[in-house]
Amino acid sequence: MEFCDECGAMMKLEGDVWQCAAGHEQPRNHDSEAEMTTTQGQTSDGPVDMSDVEDEDIGPTTRARCPEPDCESDRARYEMKQIRAADESETRFFTCVECGKKWREDDH
Repeated sequence: MEFCDECGAMMKLEGDVWQCAAGHEQPRNHDSEAEMTTTQGQTSDGPVDMSDVEDEDIGPTTRARCPEPDCESDRARYEMKQIRAADESETRFFTCVECGKKWREDDH
């Protein structure tokens, strides 16, 4: 991936030059391009089959009351993800170990 020296925008390859949306051009540098990673020719293996994985191997659990009215479980698997700005706290995602209900809890 190349970025424009003039405006900082991402550039795309147009023939033998890199060009940004503003029209600035930079010559190709084949040596630095050889070190770039591309998605060309890569294939996706598709979704991961988790059916043979034991529940206790999927992730940590914690005490969390399931919000499903008919479920009385107080255990849930959880994971934390950064879905907002880097200077804000992570969001916790829960999955009930009994009924599979998913919910999230985030700090505001």
